[in-house]
Amino acid sequence: MNISSYRVKVMKTLKDEVKIPTVIVKDCDIVPNHISKVLSELKEVGAVKCLNEEAKGRLYGLTDLGDEIVDNLAE
Repeated sequence: MNISSYRVKVMKTLKDEVKIPTVIVKDCDIVPNHISKVLSELKEVGAVKCLNEEAKGRLYGLTDLGDEIVDNLAE
């Protein structure tokens, strides 16, 4: 998987807690119109999951694969 800097930032900010997209934008200093695409790409590869698909304020967190990827990035 080719990981862009946006994807890396998002995955690192989700390492220890779940967040809504607006908080991810603020924490990662990413423009809001990019966050949806980044989250969709990470969901497609199974690195991120939405914990409440039906809710208005969607919460995102890492999957086990996402945790493993972030741990490997730190090495």
